[in-house]
Amino acid sequence: MSNQDLLNRSMQSVWHPCTQMQQHESFPLTPIQRGEGVWLYDADGKKYLDTVSSWWVNLFGHNNPRIKDAIKQQLDTLEHVMLAGFTHESVVALSEQLAELTGLGHAFYASDGASATEIALKMSFHYWRNIGQPNKTKFISLQNSYHGETLGALGVTDVAIFKDTYAPLLMQSAQMPSPDFRLAEAGESAQDYAIRCAAQLEQYVAQHYTELAAFIIEPLVQCAAGMAMYHPIYLTKAREICSQYQVHLIADEIAVGFGRTGTMFATEQVGGQVGGQAGGQVSDIADFICLSKGITGGYLPLSAVLTTDEIYQAFYDPSTVRGFLHSHSYTGNPLACSAALATLGIFESEDVIAKNRDKSALIFEKMQVLTDLPIKHLRHQGMIFAFDVVTDNPHFSRQCYQVGMQQGLLLRPIGNTVYYMPPYTMDAAEIAFMINCTRAVMQSIL
Repeated sequence: MSNQDLLNRSMQSVWHPCTQMQQHESFPLTPIQRGEGVWLYDADGKKYLDTVSSWWVNLFGHNNPRIKDAIKQQLDTLEHVMLAGFTHESVVALSEQLAELTGLGHAFYASDGASATEIALKMSFHYWRNIGQPNKTKFISLQNSYHGETLGALGVTDVAIFKDTYAPLLMQSAQMPSPDFRLAEAGESAQDYAIRCAAQLEQYVAQHYTELAAFIIEPLVQCAAGMAMYHPIYLTKAREICSQYQVHLIADEIAVGFGRTGTMFATEQVGGQVGGQAGGQVSDIADFICLSKGITGGYLPLSAVLTTDEIYQAFYDPSTVRGFLHSHSYTGNPLACSAALATLGIFESEDVIAKNRDKSALIFEKMQVLTDLPIKHLRHQGMIFAFDVVTDNPHFSRQCYQVGMQQGLLLRPIGNTVYYMPPYTMDAAEIAFMINCTRAVMQSIL
């Protein structure tokens, strides 16, 4: 079958995500046949370097033998069983490992990040109801935050293009000033700006804590806001404020978890050394953690929410209605759990976090060749890299993507922000290609 036949069939039968379908009349979809390492191959054999890890999910490369073998072994024994009234080894083992890594327990599973957000919001709301504080029903998040596109998740999201159309359907929430260092005043340090934002957070919480259930936040990097990075002191202050006023803190690590920021989880960097060194456990900062994307290495849909024993115990009761009656058919799917266990196994056996620190420093050093371009805020946090392009071209993002694909590079800018979130398996030659090709793309369109 030809590429054109597949493209025609896709346009006639598939509604692609986050896409204005009409645009593909002039710029066709790319038919991908296979993946290998950091590369995607189309049906003609042309390859594209996957700098965005296929929407931030692929950690250890396409066609990874260890994750693949784990799924095959699981397939020979149990493909799926409902988790209501049943359990199985893969979901128990994964839950135990996640609890050990985070300091939080009793993992609740779903299949995607937005569902994890929904679960955490509902758990927080229901907890306060179960302990006799039913007035605590509202949520706060950061300006420019992104937590998913289901209705509850959109209610705490602050990205207009996703949210505005559905505003009449959404619960109301309040957005706190973002500690994104790019928003600081001239001469104001990232730390001082984060402290100033935290003071504004405290002022709001002090006035509204009797009705607030939780503050949901993306730790260290607001990815959909154009890789907005901020000083970890903000999380320290946020935890102190939430504790003082009895408001839950939900750490949305859907995008930044599993090594992306330089530690297994971003919240580990709070209260200790920064720059990729662990300072504590997730449980030191968060009452809930939402996980997805890299949890299976990019192989199968899975998400999880973990919380404290105190919150779990508030649902543990003879009364059914006091239980957390949330579910979906594939909760805790054995195949997905086996992929997640293999992914965690790679982290442990291959010293991934330490190796990533060296790789992160190398990539950022090589990126300095971009500084003579019209860019600003060249930055990185662990294995997330970004810069903002100074241009008035309203079509910059689309052109960057198109020209990059022509040159074998998958770039997907967020507005004027060009970023890399590559698989951790990228080698020195692939790093050089990524950066040199990016430079060529920028030079051709700026």
